[in-house]
Amino acid sequence: MEHVNLNRLAYFTAVVDTGSFTKAAERLGITKTVVSQQVARLEAELKTSLFLRTTRRVEPTEAGQLFYARCNAILRETEDAIDEGTRSNAAPEGVLRIAAPNDYGASKIAPIAAAFTQRYRTCKVELLLADARVDLVANHIDLSIRVGWLDDSSHQAKRIGTFRQFLVAASSLAGSLKLDEPEDVANLPFIGNLALKEPLVWRFSRHDFDRRTVRMRQTIMSNSTPAVLVATVAGGGVAVLPDFLAADHIESGRLVRLLPDWSLPAGGIHVVYPAARFRPPKVSAFVAMLAE
Repeated sequence: MEHVNLNRLAYFTAVVDTGSFTKAAERLGITKTVVSQQVARLEAELKTSLFLRTTRRVEPTEAGQLFYARCNAILRETEDAIDEGTRSNAAPEGVLRIAAPNDYGASKIAPIAAAFTQRYRTCKVELLLADARVDLVANHIDLSIRVGWLDDSSHQAKRIGTFRQFLVAASSLAGSLKLDEPEDVANLPFIGNLALKEPLVWRFSRHDFDRRTVRMRQTIMSNSTPAVLVATVAGGGVAVLPDFLAADHIESGRLVRLLPDWSLPAGGIHVVYPAARFRPPKVSAFVAMLAE
């Protein structure tokens, strides 16, 4: 078969959409004769009839209907490719809406947002902080930062980093504790994070063979990680906190890391986008700064 002239696909789909060669010509801004000729040549190239022509309306044949579905996909791909090429040279602009957890958003994302608006003066940032998951589509979110373990979803995600978790206690409390094994923690007052699926169950590991699962004794529970941190520093009990939140407090001596020979599950830091083919320049530019 000869190569099909792809320009004729636009004429063909316009006729299907409007049900008329005349209306298709009006939509395309050309004469009816040109549309009719181009569709006839397309039928000749395909060696099949694409339309059933009546005095009132033009209806696609079964072959025409199948071909129309493929043409729409081809034309959308073409438009997307052109759009991608155009956007790749465009400067970031507009309002960038970002959702992030309270702790990571305040400590890590807010400073990057400040640097981003300084670098791209035509951009503004709206940073929505909440430990609960935010509906990206309903809230018109451009990207979300999720810390931990991703659930299956229709969204697209990119891993940008990892974090460790530490079992910690305030220095005033840690001095009185005698911990030899993970099981010893089960009898201590524990501050749990309700944002987690299993806030009271923790899996410790050492080397490649020693693994222990411990159920903690609830004393204080909160759905806010910063609140868990504050309660822990105040001596309310032991807690598991991410390294990016606990590190400064451990270094200053306000918190003490317990059972340092044992590891807790590491987590991922992800950028999550609403499902879409291409990203606006403002999104791509911000993610690039995160990677830096």
